[in-house]
Amino acid sequence: MNKFGYRKGIISGIIIAVCAIYMFRLFSYQVIDDTYKVMADNNSQRTETQYPARGLIYDRNGKLLVDNQAAYDLMIIPRQVKQFDTLELISILGISREYLERKIQECKDYSTWKASPLISQITGPKYAVLQEKLYRYPGFYIQTRTLRKYNVNHSADVFGYISEVTKEQIGKDTSYSRGDYVGANGLEYTYEKHLRGTKGKKILLVDRFNRVKGSFADGEYDHEAVVGEDLHTTLDIDLQEYAYQLMQNKKGGIVAIEPGTGEILVKMSSPGYDPQLMVGLDRGNNYSKLIQDPLRPLFDRTTMAQYPPGSIFKTVQALIGLQTKAITTNTRVSCHGGAPIVGGRFMKCHNHSSPVDLVQSIENSCNPYYVTVFKQILELPEYGNVRNAYNEWRKYVTSFGFGSKLCPDFTNEVSGSIPTQGYYDKVLKTQKWFPSYIISLSIGQGELLITPIQMANLATILANRGYYMTPHVVRPTDDVARRIEKHEIPIDRKHFEPIIEGMKMVITKGTGRRAQVDSVTIAGKTGTVQNPEGDDHSVFIAFAPVENPKIALIVYVENGVWGSRYAAPIAGLLIEKYLKGKISDKKKPLEKEMFEGNLIKNLTIKSNEKSDE
Repeated sequence: MNKFGYRKGIISGIIIAVCAIYMFRLFSYQVIDDTYKVMADNNSQRTETQYPARGLIYDRNGKLLVDNQAAYDLMIIPRQVKQFDTLELISILGISREYLERKIQECKDYSTWKASPLISQITGPKYAVLQEKLYRYPGFYIQTRTLRKYNVNHSADVFGYISEVTKEQIGKDTSYSRGDYVGANGLEYTYEKHLRGTKGKKILLVDRFNRVKGSFADGEYDHEAVVGEDLHTTLDIDLQEYAYQLMQNKKGGIVAIEPGTGEILVKMSSPGYDPQLMVGLDRGNNYSKLIQDPLRPLFDRTTMAQYPPGSIFKTVQALIGLQTKAITTNTRVSCHGGAPIVGGRFMKCHNHSSPVDLVQSIENSCNPYYVTVFKQILELPEYGNVRNAYNEWRKYVTSFGFGSKLCPDFTNEVSGSIPTQGYYDKVLKTQKWFPSYIISLSIGQGELLITPIQMANLATILANRGYYMTPHVVRPTDDVARRIEKHEIPIDRKHFEPIIEGMKMVITKGTGRRAQVDSVTIAGKTGTVQNPEGDDHSVFIAFAPVENPKIALIVYVENGVWGSRYAAPIAGLLIEKYLKGKISDKKKPLEKEMFEGNLIKNLTIKSNEKSDE
């Protein structure tokens, strides 16, 4: 073979080899591997996200509280959109032309070739009309999903609501995409990762009118959505509903806890709102109305309102006094409508027998007695001076959970405030303190700020004689169980008994008589919290039965005048309802009085939630 023939053979071989490779690859793409076919067919396909149903929410007895309902989003792929009947579309959806045009532009700004939601949460009747005429609207299609359905018209502060995911949230968690919904507050927010489930995908064959003709490749590339996990709460929803009935036309909050477990039986903030208002096309308008409501239904008074605790704090002072040996159960103090106190001032008190010992001081809520207790704690010689003594006193107070967030289920909870040593150094402008400087703390006034859930926790500590379990409203999951702990208070158990004896006398002989329940021994403490901008507030803590506590609670009624007028009877009715299952005929007139009590007529909202004893 000559040189020319040799070269020709090599070139021919190369050409044949290249052709063979190309033929093999074409055969592979077209017959064996259909990846490129999938890509080529994209113009006749539509990939739809399969949204999982969110997990359901139940009460402690298995009653379904939060369910799901079918809803529909109108999706748009801007580059596929042709000229359409704008008037017909806005008529079907019940929206304005300006709103539609603005939403279309937002979708174009996001992407011209990716699908994005144009109108979300379309209801069934509108969907039925739209679905029949959708073939007239190239580039539009319906995305099926589920929305929340709340089976009660209250407890929105517990459940929270869901809203459309923000750009910031998408940036932090790539499992979300534009148009997804996410828990915005309450349990929906705290347990978002449990409730949301996992999205699926479905590829559909569509014709030139975007009408579905079947599943692509028999669903080979589809994958199903995974439903979210259910939540089982500790709420007794019947008791919760009864609490709302008792608190209708009143402002305030109620928290009831099972002392031995820390399980929250009732958590209600009044006035509240129907959580269903935050579902559907009208949710934006409804939110605007709620946020403008002067009664502030969006403000959770159980976890966000901060109040001086008033007279219920005297139980804490008494326990610290006994533990530090500043007093004994036999310590007696004279009181005749009040008494002179440190700094030349006179501390007023209501009329009662005098002198009083520790048990009688609880029964009669004697102010001068607790001024004496606090003063003697601050002047204990082992602390050296008042400033150091205050710091030790504060350690005892914070061990009760005051000044801390207690419940892991609610991210809106505030910690309240037990002022630090440094705070008073700054305010007093000296480190040489005298008891008179901070004496208002002795009766739960001054700079103390405590939330109702912390007040309820105090009731559980008294019921348990010295400890509390982390308050929680969700039955333990793996995550929750790790956060529920037993918290011991550094006070001997024996010191609780005289305090509880005095609280029993509050119910049988004192200001808490309207909380009595036949055949049930209750321990309670009333408080009247002074309010310089209106009627005083009514507060009451209690637990029952004293021998084996099943429920501990706080009832806080703003502008309720006295603890005995509203808070105590409401607490007694709740205890009777929970322990006996019904209200006796004997208590029906009192129940009627509470149902009909209206404390918010002609009431103007105050600039803040702070109040005084």
